[in-house]
Amino acid sequence: MPTAGLVASRLGHPPTAGPPLSPHRSGQYKDGYVRAVVQRVKRAQVTVEGRVVGRIGVGMVVLLGVAADDTQADARELAARIVRMRIFADAAGKMNLDLAAVGGQLLVVSQFTLLADTTSGRRPSFAAAAPPERARELYRCFLSLCREAGIKTEEGEFGARMEVELVNDGPVTFVLDSRR
Repeated sequence: MPTAGLVASRLGHPPTAGPPLSPHRSGQYKDGYVRAVVQRVKRAQVTVEGRVVGRIGVGMVVLLGVAADDTQADARELAARIVRMRIFADAAGKMNLDLAAVGGQLLVVSQFTLLADTTSGRRPSFAAAAPPERARELYRCFLSLCREAGIKTEEGEFGARMEVELVNDGPVTFVLDSRR
């Protein structure tokens, strides 16, 4: 298993914060950024048309949304944060261990709906989400960075209708943005 230093060197140092974000009246941010919902799990799997395409034991499920103006730097910053998140219990029961320390795995599922704007009307707008080709490119980049960090990483099927099953451990859930 890689040490934290090795993980940091493979992922590089996180970039400095991006441009200031403009808060919308709802408290949501209108400018783009990679958004992830991270859940600590005992096990999880994703199924497409009746076949399992990704399955993990102890680890994290990451629902990943890519915005129109995201870059590889955003993917790198978020991947570095996620693989180093100390959200697993140590011997004292405190959240002190990261994925590598517990031999944990990642299950990453693309989810453009994380970038929905629900501030007007009843139908969400997905204008902030990246076009599918760009989103796929940054999704693949994120997956590669996690794997390069030495974390076993499973994935959903980009653009497919998926069923995600998980046993949330805690529950422990975080919402992360690459530029906040």
